[in-house]
Amino acid sequence: MNATAYIGLGSNLDNPQRQIEWALNALARLPQTDLEAAAPRYRSRAVGPGNQPDYINTAARLRTGLEPHSLLRELQALETARGRLRDQHWGPRTLDLDILLYDQLSLADPELTIPHPRLAERNFVLLPLHDLNPDLILPDGTALARLLAQADRTGIVRL
Repeated sequence: MNATAYIGLGSNLDNPQRQIEWALNALARLPQTDLEAAAPRYRSRAVGPGNQPDYINTAARLRTGLEPHSLLRELQALETARGRLRDQHWGPRTLDLDILLYDQLSLADPELTIPHPRLAERNFVLLPLHDLNPDLILPDGTALARLLAQADRTGIVRL
């Protein structure tokens, strides 16, 4: 176990609280991986088309021996196991699992971008990340606390 990875979790379909609980348990069972901590959950307005239900979001800190692309494949398999469909961009989701950070790695390829490309724009990601590690510094040297201080907190509630 040699890398710290932060995973964003979200759901707005089929009992989102249950989906998040299932996902946290599944993350703890991934190969070469320990679930170190999970942040409190937040309710936030859906981003995307139509009149979608609110999301339940959290973040988890993992210690993993999986390489980033292997971790991505494991997360996508968990999403698929919960009925995740990828037919609508920013559509409703039973389960959404994103690699937010992987140590201090910066990576951009057609399959995976780390840090998550919209991390700084999303209060539902910044707040749980801050709960897990208030002193976190992103690979580009930006303090998470600085991003959070600039974030719009409208429409998000800690549960």
